[in-house]
Amino acid sequence: MRFTHRHSTAVVGTALALTCAASAAQADSFTFRIGSGHPKGPAPYVTTMSDFFVTEVKRRAAEETEHKVNFIESYGGGIAGVSETLEAVQTGLLDFGGYCVCFEPSNLYLHNFPYFEPFGPQATSDAISAVRVVYDKNPWLSEQFEKEFGQVLLGLGAWDNYHLGTVDEWKTVEDLKGVKIGGAGPNLPWLEYAGAVPVQSSLPEGYMAMKTGVYDGWLMTPAGYNGFKYYEPAPYYTLIGYGAMPVVVMTANQRKMEALPDDLRVIIEEVGRAWEASNGKAMDDSQAAGLAALRENGAIINELPEDVRAQWASSLSELPRKSAAEADSRGMPGTKVLQDFIDAARDGGHHWPVEYVLN
Repeated sequence: MRFTHRHSTAVVGTALALTCAASAAQADSFTFRIGSGHPKGPAPYVTTMSDFFVTEVKRRAAEETEHKVNFIESYGGGIAGVSETLEAVQTGLLDFGGYCVCFEPSNLYLHNFPYFEPFGPQATSDAISAVRVVYDKNPWLSEQFEKEFGQVLLGLGAWDNYHLGTVDEWKTVEDLKGVKIGGAGPNLPWLEYAGAVPVQSSLPEGYMAMKTGVYDGWLMTPAGYNGFKYYEPAPYYTLIGYGAMPVVVMTANQRKMEALPDDLRVIIEEVGRAWEASNGKAMDDSQAAGLAALRENGAIINELPEDVRAQWASSLSELPRKSAAEADSRGMPGTKVLQDFIDAARDGGHHWPVEYVLN
């Protein structure tokens, strides 16, 4: 009987050990879904999500842990469109998502603050540095993702410097009066000075819309304008310098992050911040490459005279104050966030062409 008991105990122990080993092996293998409504290539921030974030997380996990990590990558709206990514990460349809907060004007109103203060830093690296200062000084911005949308902010991305492309050539600002211009929403007020007609749209729609005359221009960065081949229906590209816009975020589903082993979670968080740091140079390089490619592809590039640019900026001097007041009325720290951005950009060496007064 003693032999039988010992034998039974050994069998049970072996079975438990095998079960635990199988569970551990299963727990150490992770497959994440990452996506964006914008495609890789034409949207540079998506390219860095794939080429930097995904690659680096996999590399570090393999070198520093016992975990096996794989990613299912779905860009260009394969899982969620540009206005659906926030919700997709919230529900867990995506584990990681990259998106422009411009497509969430209600949910993430204040996160669009760089749009509310146009003609800011021209280099993306400078703009991201300034916006990071604002996020660090205002934890409310990061906490909103967690408290209201069940996700963790991993890093900031950006669009490079915005300019204006049009179907027809224009010589004076008055020539734009009544011209229909597409944009992402928060940047459409920039057109008020010119008397253009703003049209809410998204990048994937722009080409055909300009081709068919739905509208006649687009507010877009060189890389995006070239990547989506907007120069074909709208070959005139005027350098206005509305500023680089760090209004892109990459977030992770909060429940997913909390369920991960500590070592893997730390790697993801660290790579997320490294992804943010990499975006400035990547977007500055993208700006230069985009302009060169536009010229090579036949776009006609003009530059707005500096005095007209200053007048344009002055015409929008009320936009920051009104936007800050709107955010304040919603219980958000609007005035503080916008003032912190003005100060951070100035501290970084940027000269604002107009003195924005928020009170």
